[in-house]
Amino acid sequence: MSARRPLVSRLVVGAATIACFSALAGADATGAAGAPAAAWLLPIAVVAAAGGAVEAVRLAAARGIGLAPWLVPLGAAGIAAAPAAAVWCGAAGQHPLAALGGVTVACGAVLAAVFGTEIVRYAPDRGSLARACGSALAAIAIGVPLAFVVALRLLPAADGGRPPLVPLVSLIAVVKAADIAAYAVGSLAGRHRMAPRLSPGKTWEGAAAALVAAAVAAWLVIERGSGAGPKPAGGWLAFGLCVGIAGIAGDLSESLVKRELHAKDSGAALGGMGGCLDLVDSLLLAAPVAWVLWALGS
Repeated sequence: MSARRPLVSRLVVGAATIACFSALAGADATGAAGAPAAAWLLPIAVVAAAGGAVEAVRLAAARGIGLAPWLVPLGAAGIAAAPAAAVWCGAAGQHPLAALGGVTVACGAVLAAVFGTEIVRYAPDRGSLARACGSALAAIAIGVPLAFVVALRLLPAADGGRPPLVPLVSLIAVVKAADIAAYAVGSLAGRHRMAPRLSPGKTWEGAAAALVAAAVAAWLVIERGSGAGPKPAGGWLAFGLCVGIAGIAGDLSESLVKRELHAKDSGAALGGMGGCLDLVDSLLLAAPVAWVLWALGS
């Protein structure tokens, strides 16, 4: 029974997450309560950014690396929210790059706050530079990818109407389908380890299944779900494969961080699924790739 608990916990948390996202996505797509695009979904990105940053601070502290405990979560959340703030304030036009201008400003503000804090509290031989660099990196490395997730929701519609939901849904569907397939096939039939020293549980069989699942999810969402609507550059197959590969790389990147910090999971906030970073790790490198393909698409 105890061996089955993590799987049951994963299923329960996964189902609750899907239900929550679906409800908020439906409200966002229809503009419930007159809210602008991304208003209903933005809290998810902000909570994920702040929660992941809190976990990063805790993991680093366990290895004697001191990061700014309040500034890193605040900075990550602010960066993630920057594209929506730029659009809602009227600073962004119809070009896809316009919404990301706010991210540049937010990153600059994080750098200024981090180094400003260390200037005020400076004492010789207290690790000020390491703390400043680590805090800035943690906030930006978590906040910027999630800002691309928000920016996907804000890509302008071809007819000038409400931004379509398909770009965001395509990213999440492809990445999560790949995650599930990699876990299932890797657990049942995985024989050849992909990165034995970094992440012994990941196998080439699981990676192959992940790419097949990513391509199928891309076809379902982009071809069957969007009809004659806009398409990403290269079409659904290129999108599925590129985003799927980037998702695997993002998962391995978090594995590297956890391995260096001697941690199995980033946290326990999501039960058997681990922490916030464990939930979004595949998105961190996949989101920029997905955004570029949709921004260059037709």
